[in-house]
Amino acid sequence: MGASFFRVVFVVDIILAYVIRMPHVKRNIRNRVRENRTTAFEWVVMPLTFVGMQLLPVLQIATRWLDFADWRLPPVAVTALGLAGMTVFALGLWLLWRAHADLGRNWSSKVQLIEGQKLVTTGVYRYIRHPIYAAHWLWALAQPLLLQNWIAGLAGLVTYLPAYFHRVPREEEMLVQHFGDEYLEYIKYTGRVLPIVRR
Repeated sequence: MGASFFRVVFVVDIILAYVIRMPHVKRNIRNRVRENRTTAFEWVVMPLTFVGMQLLPVLQIATRWLDFADWRLPPVAVTALGLAGMTVFALGLWLLWRAHADLGRNWSSKVQLIEGQKLVTTGVYRYIRHPIYAAHWLWALAQPLLLQNWIAGLAGLVTYLPAYFHRVPREEEMLVQHFGDEYLEYIKYTGRVLPIVRR
């Protein structure tokens, strides 16, 4: 298994992520928005995330423009890193699917509350508060392992960082204001993107 194989795997993973998400986008587009806290910064940073996690990788795979930034590795290292990337991305896809299934109609692609929104604390939400963000972290970590290119590989991590650190605190502030003590209690026994390890 060479570098080109793992690049094809990355494209397949992107397609699978869309397959997982699109039914929820179509269903939830009809949700009535109760409160929208999307900022101008998000309208800038979210397209940048798209560039870093999808556009640059596809550009690397479809052209030779970024070949100068490819990692020069022995075949055994290419295979080992690629298999690790496949595993990490597979876990991310499972988490993306499970989180959407658990959230149902309560999911929104923006920082907003919808009419009748419920606090989901079951399924993967029993352990982490933001499994969809966790899935995207896994995608960003798998990207350099699969693409093995300094630019296209690391672009996911670089562009996802500002999106995550801007959105999550604002989203949690909104949920605390909406759900009050129920959400504050929920925070005590769950991590944001990693489960809390208790003795």
